[in-house]
Amino acid sequence: MLAKITDTFNKILSVFSTFGISDALDIIMVAVIIYICVRIIRETRAMQLAKGFIFIAIIYGVVNLLDMEASSFIFKAIFSNILIILVILFGPEIRNILEQIGKGATTKSLKSLIHPGVAVDIAEISDCIEYVCKACANMSDQRVGALICFENDTLLGNVIKSGTILNAKASRELVENIFYPKSPLHDGAMVIRDGKIYAAGCILPLTKKTISSSLGTRHRAGIGLTEESDALVVIVSEETGAISVAKGGILQRDVSYGDLRDILTTEFVPSGSSDDDKIITKLVRRIKK
Repeated sequence: MLAKITDTFNKILSVFSTFGISDALDIIMVAVIIYICVRIIRETRAMQLAKGFIFIAIIYGVVNLLDMEASSFIFKAIFSNILIILVILFGPEIRNILEQIGKGATTKSLKSLIHPGVAVDIAEISDCIEYVCKACANMSDQRVGALICFENDTLLGNVIKSGTILNAKASRELVENIFYPKSPLHDGAMVIRDGKIYAAGCILPLTKKTISSSLGTRHRAGIGLTEESDALVVIVSEETGAISVAKGGILQRDVSYGDLRDILTTEFVPSGSSDDDKIITKLVRRIKK
C-alpha cells in the first residue's frame, strides 16, 4: 500500500519536472471548456447528474487505491463504456452546449467569468420574505390561490424556462397582482431567486405519490418540485385559504403568518450577525450560483 502511494507521488513529480508552457496552456484550455459547460448545464437537472457522476468517480479512485478487486471490476465495467453513458445521460445538454457555442454563448460565459455579478444582498432577501408573507396572508383571507417557489442550491432552470422571466424586485403588491385570478400568470408558479421575483407562470412537476383528496393540483405540484430539488414551496389554497409549505417532498399544512416567516427566514437568511459572517455567506452563495 505504502509503495503504491510512493509510486504515485513519484509519477506526479516526474510530470511536473517536464512541465512547460504548452502544458499550462493545455490545462487552461481544459479548465475554460469545463467552466463553459458547467455554466450552460448548471440550471438543468443534468447538473445533479454531473455531481453524482463526480462522486462515483471519486469512489472509483478510492477503490483503485485500496486494491478492492470486486468493486474495481464493477467500476471498470462502468467507466469502460463512459462515452456511451455520457451521451445517454447528457444528450440534450450536449446539443444545448453546441447550440450555445454556435450562438456565441462562449463569449458571454467568458465575460461572466470576469464579471461574475453582485453577491446576494441579505437585506433584499429579508425584505422579499416579508413581502411574500404579507401577500400570502392577504391572499389567504381573500381565498386567492398561489404557488411560490423559493430556489435554493438546486437551480430551477427547467422550471423557469416553462414560464415568463420577470427578474423584478419583490413587493407585496406585485406578488398579489401576479396571482390575481384574472392575471395571465396566475395559474402557474412563481420562482423567487436571490430575493427577487425571477419568473412567474411556471409549470411544476406533479408528485406521483398518493396525497389527501382535499388537496388540489397546486399542492401536488408543490410537493412534486420539492421531491426533485431542495426548493421550498409556499402554497395558498384557493378553496380554503390555508397556507402550506412543502419541503423535501413533505407538506406542512395550516401554517400561520408568523410560522411562515420563521420557516423562510431560517431557510434563506444567514444566522451570522458579524460582518465577516455575512461576507463569507455572500461568497458561498456566489460560488453556488
